[in-house]
Amino acid sequence: MASTALSDGVVHELPDDLRATLVSSPEAREAWEDITPLARNEFICWVEDAKKPETRDRRIRRTREELEAGERRPCCWPGCRHR
Repeated sequence: MASTALSDGVVHELPDDLRATLVSSPEAREAWEDITPLARNEFICWVEDAKKPETRDRRIRRTREELEAGERRPCCWPGCRHR
């Protein structure tokens, strides 16, 4: 069974729903651990910035897909304002 331990971002902690999605994909999980803490922070902030549950769900799915595709930052995101 795969461990659910994954790294957090610089400012943000990894939320459980995003963690579950990353753990379900070995490619996304490996990519997550390979990107910098600042890049992880950007993905987490992007997900947490969603105002509607359906937007959050879509961003979680896109995070997994983008990591699987080799992307290292969220597409079209101006960046975390909390850093």
